Amino acid sequence: MTITYSCIANGRVVLADLALTGGSYQETAATVLRLVLLRAEPKTIIQMGSFIYHSLFIDGITYLCASDNALDTVTPSAFLKSVSDTFLRNPLKSQDPFFPSNAVADFQQVLGKYMAKDSKKKRKILRRIWWKHFKKVIIITVAILLSIIIILLSTNVIPT
Repeated sequence: MTITYSCIANGRVVLADLALTGGSYQETAATVLRLVLLRAEPKTIIQMGSFIYHSLFIDGITYLCASDNALDTVTPSAFLKSVSDTFLRNPLKSQDPFFPSNAVADFQQVLGKYMAKDSKKKRKILRRIWWKHFKKVIIITVAILLSIIIILLSTNVIPT
C-alpha cells in the first residue's frame, strides 16, 4: 500500500498538499473534501477512481490522503494521525483566521517526510512477508521432493 497524495484543508481551502505521482489529485481532492464536509464525520473513507481517499476531520481541519489499496486502513489512519498531531502543534494553528502562509506551505515538507517514512515501513513489511512466503515455498518443495524420493525408493523404481 502506498500513500500517493496527501493534503491538509481548512474547509475547502487546501493549506498544504503533496503528490508523489502525477495525476489529477487536486480535482478529486476537492470533490472528496466537499463530501467530507457534508458528512462531518471524524473519519471517512471514499473510493474515487482507482484510489481510496482516507480523511480525518478535527476542529474544522481536514487531513486527507489517497492510497492505492482498499484493504489496508491501518496505514492511512496512522499516517493521518501523525500528520494531524504535528500540524496541531504548529503555532500558526492558533491564529485566526487560519489561511495559507509560508510556514503552512513549508508543511508540504512535513507531508513528504511522513509519506516517505510510511513508504519505507511498507518496504520492510513487504520484504518480511516475501521472506515468509519464500520459506514456505522452500519447505513445501523439499517436502514434495522427499515424498517423491521415498515413493520411488519404495516401489523399486530407484534401485537401493
